[in-house]
Amino acid sequence: MFWNHRAALVVVTALLATSACGGNNSVPPAGSAGNSMSQLLNRPGEQPSDVKPANVDTTSILKRLKKSVVIGSTVDPTNGDMGPTSINIAGTTLGKLKKGQLVVCNYADSSGTAGNGTTTEILGPGANTQPVTFVADARIKGCDGDALSSGNFMYAAGHTSGLLSAFTNKGKFYKSYGPPLQAPSSDVDASNPGLYSAEYMFTTDSKTGSIVSFSINNYGNPRPTQVVTGFDVNNGSGWNVLGPSGIQYSKKLDALYVVDGVDDTIVQITHASNLLVKDEITILPGGTTFKCKHKSVTCANLIYHGSPLNGPVAMTILPNGNLIVANTIGGNKLVEVAANGQVLDTRTIDKSSIPHIFGLRAIGSSDSNAALYLTDTKTNKLYLWKQ
Repeated sequence: MFWNHRAALVVVTALLATSACGGNNSVPPAGSAGNSMSQLLNRPGEQPSDVKPANVDTTSILKRLKKSVVIGSTVDPTNGDMGPTSINIAGTTLGKLKKGQLVVCNYADSSGTAGNGTTTEILGPGANTQPVTFVADARIKGCDGDALSSGNFMYAAGHTSGLLSAFTNKGKFYKSYGPPLQAPSSDVDASNPGLYSAEYMFTTDSKTGSIVSFSINNYGNPRPTQVVTGFDVNNGSGWNVLGPSGIQYSKKLDALYVVDGVDDTIVQITHASNLLVKDEITILPGGTTFKCKHKSVTCANLIYHGSPLNGPVAMTILPNGNLIVANTIGGNKLVEVAANGQVLDTRTIDKSSIPHIFGLRAIGSSDSNAALYLTDTKTNKLYLWKQ
C-alpha cells in the first residue's frame, strides 16, 4: 500500500481544495502495490538489460492462438454506430453488467465517419451474441476508451468531445471530467483490493501528450492531475491519430504501460499509485528517455522502441505479464513483446493500409488458458482468439 506521508500531504491538500465541489464516485476501495525500477536510457530497437524481470516468461501466446470465434457484431442496434475500439470486461455482476461481459466503444457513426461515435455496447462473453446498448451519449463522442471501475461504473473517453465521462453501472450519466484533458485517447482503472486504498483512473491524451490521473473513491487525489507529460503526438485526425494510447495497468507491479505510435515505443511507468503531483514524469523528445521528479518514488522505463512496432495504438497485458500491441501503419500486425523487451512473435491480420485493430483484451490465468479478444473495424465485429 502506498498510503505514505507524501501521499497523505498531497491528498489532504487536494481534498481541501475540492471539498466545496462535492463528493466523488463511491465505489469499493482499491489500492496498489509494487516494486520500483530505475530509469534507463536506450538505443532504438534495443532493450534494457538491467530491468529484465527475474522470471520472464518467454513463451509466445500469440503463436498458440489458432482458433477464432466471433463474439458478435459491435454495430449499435439503435443508431448504427460502428468502428469498435476499446474493450473492457466486467469483473463483477452489478447493474446492467454481468461478470465476464464485455463493453466495447464505437468510434464512428452509422456513416462510418471516424470520431462521431457516441455509444458503447455490451456483448458476450459467449459466441454469436447480439450487442446491447449500454450508453448512448454525445458526451462520449469519438469513444475510444471505456474503463470499468471495481463497481462497474464506466469511464468513457470521448476523443472528439474532449471529455472523460462517468456512467453508473446502470448506464446513467454520473459526471464528466474536462481540463486538463483535451483529447482523451484511452483509459484504465487501477484498483487493488485493500482497505483505505485509492482507486485511480488513468487517461492518456493524444493532443497534450500526457497522462491524467484522479481517484474515483474516497481515498487518494480526486482532482484530475496531469501526472505524466511529453509523449509525442502527430495531431492526426480520424483513424490516423497517434500519441500516447493503449494504456494498461499491472496490479502485480503497480505499473502502467503505454504505447506511443509516433515514436513506436512501449513505456512502463513504475509505482503508478505514487503519481500524485503535476508533471511527475516528463517523456523527453523522441520518447526513449525520461525526466522524473522523484526517481525513487515513481519513474519511467523504456520497454521497447522501433520495428516491428509501426504506429501502435492498442495494447493488452497477457496473464504472464507480457504484452500484445496492434500496429496501425504498414498493415494490421500484432506484436508480442516480453516484459524484458524481447519480441516473441508477430502476426499480420491483413495487409490493408487502412488500420482496423483498435481494441485488444487478454484473458486467462496462465499460459495454458490465455486468450485474446480483439475488435476489427473492417468487419465491425468482436472476436475471441483461443488456443
